[in-house]
Amino acid sequence: MEVRRKTLAKLLVVAFVFNLIVMGLGAYHAYEQSPERPDRVVGPDGAVLATNEDIVAGKAAFQQNGLMNSGSILGNGAYFGSDYTADAQERMVTNMREYVARERYDTAYDSLPAPDQAAVNEIVKNQLREGSFGETMELTAAEAYAYREVREAYVDRYYDGALEHGIPAQFVETREDAQRFADFALWTAMFASIDRPGSSVSWTNEWPYNPGAGNTPPTSSMTWSVVAMVLLVGGAGAGIWLYMSVDLTEPDTEGVDVPHPNEIDLLPSQFAAIRFVPVAAMLFVIQTLLGGLMAHYYIEREGFYGIAEALGIDAVANLPFAITKAWHIDLAVLWIATLWLGVGLFLPPLLTGHEPNNQKRYIHVLLGALVVVVGGGLLGIWLGAQGYIDGELWWILGNEGLEYLEVGRLWQVGLLAGFILWAALVARGFKPLLDREERYGLAHMILYAGGSIALLFSASMLYTPKTTMPVTEFWRWWVVHMWVEGAFEFFVVAIIGISLVAMNLLTRRSAAKAVMFQALFVMGAGVIGVSHHYWWIGMPEYWIPMGSVFSTLEFIPLIFILYEALGEYRAMMGAGKDFPYRLAFMFIIASAFWNFVGGGVLGFFINLPLVNYYEHGTFLTVGHAHGAMFGAFGFLALGMAVYALQFTTKPGKWNPTNLRRAFWLLNAGLAWMVFIGDIPVGFLQLQTVFTENYDAARSLAFYNRDIVQWLFWARLPGDILIIVGASVFGYDVLKKRFVRREEPDTVPEGTIISRRIFAEDDAGTDLDDD
Repeated sequence: MEVRRKTLAKLLVVAFVFNLIVMGLGAYHAYEQSPERPDRVVGPDGAVLATNEDIVAGKAAFQQNGLMNSGSILGNGAYFGSDYTADAQERMVTNMREYVARERYDTAYDSLPAPDQAAVNEIVKNQLREGSFGETMELTAAEAYAYREVREAYVDRYYDGALEHGIPAQFVETREDAQRFADFALWTAMFASIDRPGSSVSWTNEWPYNPGAGNTPPTSSMTWSVVAMVLLVGGAGAGIWLYMSVDLTEPDTEGVDVPHPNEIDLLPSQFAAIRFVPVAAMLFVIQTLLGGLMAHYYIEREGFYGIAEALGIDAVANLPFAITKAWHIDLAVLWIATLWLGVGLFLPPLLTGHEPNNQKRYIHVLLGALVVVVGGGLLGIWLGAQGYIDGELWWILGNEGLEYLEVGRLWQVGLLAGFILWAALVARGFKPLLDREERYGLAHMILYAGGSIALLFSASMLYTPKTTMPVTEFWRWWVVHMWVEGAFEFFVVAIIGISLVAMNLLTRRSAAKAVMFQALFVMGAGVIGVSHHYWWIGMPEYWIPMGSVFSTLEFIPLIFILYEALGEYRAMMGAGKDFPYRLAFMFIIASAFWNFVGGGVLGFFINLPLVNYYEHGTFLTVGHAHGAMFGAFGFLALGMAVYALQFTTKPGKWNPTNLRRAFWLLNAGLAWMVFIGDIPVGFLQLQTVFTENYDAARSLAFYNRDIVQWLFWARLPGDILIIVGASVFGYDVLKKRFVRREEPDTVPEGTIISRRIFAEDDAGTDLDDD
């Protein structure tokens, strides 16, 4: 079946506009239909327990002190500590039962016979569900008693400290801040219990699972889980049929002259771009070391093998889990993005043979700015969370305290400016191609993919610490999810396509056609697919069917990407041992494999609404995240770095041995970590949620079980393999700095690749393959 490139381009625009309309309406309804904060919360005697200002201050304390990177709120955040929503709700239930038992039967709840306990349970459940929000939120006597008890418990833990939980004294700086944080957590627990007006489900669609509060899975979660499974089978079959039916040229090395890196003339800007690689390698090594420390904190919450204590260092106070987690997450994004920035600047001269004026200087400016922003952002996280930045500056210069978006707003603006500058530099480099090709050409695809990364990142500017948590989460997931499921996937297929062109395995027009076809599926499903993050955070129930359908469709382009990778593998093997890009291809193929396993298989499983209801915020999500983020995007970034390094290494000095070792170490470590460590713990948590409730699965008692502790120890070899693999990669990158080709004094007139590409245009090759 012949499909024109122009037709694919039009379909891509339609998909983009459709997504924009749907998500724009979703943004409007996020403000209109999310739970409001009451002006005041009062007891039955009219005494004010908390005000709107207290809840706002509590959200600020939650963010400033990095509590989202210690525990989670509404299931989102770190899993080291409790989920504050579930914890506060369970504490409310427990304390209310005690109050009602003593009020009605003048005895402790645990001393009551089963029929009387059932009667108390029903009273507590009804009181929680029958509350309402308004200017004044009136609590019953039992609720008011429980509210005060929860607040005192939070002061004891987060201000006085609880080392058994890995929480140092004054983790939250003042007693008042700890009380306000409790007000914030209790507000989320209350709207997780209270039925939405005109509905039979709570504001969070009955999450978290807690029968004592009346929270059980909504009917929609079962219905749409079945629909999703049927859609997966039908959609995957239809998608594969369509992919096989469309006339797309596959990479083929037979009879093709693949240019060797030594034969390619380089330009000065490419030597500037390659300097991003050692910077990223250093960030990569640090990130893996922090990951190992985080994993050990689950075993020894008060230190690190006793070493810190022996040295007289208070590790928990100076480098608590929350800061370690924030750095680990941010560095994961930053080292991958740094490699992509560098490779994105390295490729244009390769295809165009063009060097814009002062391009090398501007690239150095971008690299310098990146170092400043990264260093400032990471330092700001520590200073802000440790209380060294006061007033409004804590979230501007310090830490915003939201998972994946921890760095202060100033540093976020710096990152956004960096993305914009990068897009401008890439456009300058691609200008000869941009001038010659249609707006849906391959060079344009790279710009669109890179530009979408910057565009989506701007959503991080649409909230402040005073914005309600459901709306904050709505915008945060625009960045986090749409980057990973939309912009990053788009960038993946575009970068791979342009690399195949550079290797002379595809014509530019054929590659552009394949990129647009896959991008159509990626953008068509991935953008609205963000809605599976909206199920339990205070958004309406209609997100459940939308999230179910589009999350399932996200699986289809991953099948395509894996199929393409297998085709590339066949091309690589058919080229024989002399194929110069074998190692880079190995990383790219590993990326497609982990994208399919981590993002596709594990992602589909945990995104079934009924499964997600129980597993949300467990180690099953951790396994999915590691496989999808590091496995898919990390390996692609490493592969493209290896590809670029081959060009800048002196002829005869290229030795792939260490990089190949790093490849196998990283793959083995990731597989061990995900399938020996994360997934088994996640299934044990899932079992605990089924048999008890969600709070129990996130409790210290669960993590201290012998089998869970054994699994945390069993994960250790995987962490070590990844740390060693990252270190070997970093060592080899630095080593290759000493065998780098000399920079040219003059700019050559084109390259083998650019001359072939422009000859393709001049000859009119494949002009009608669109």
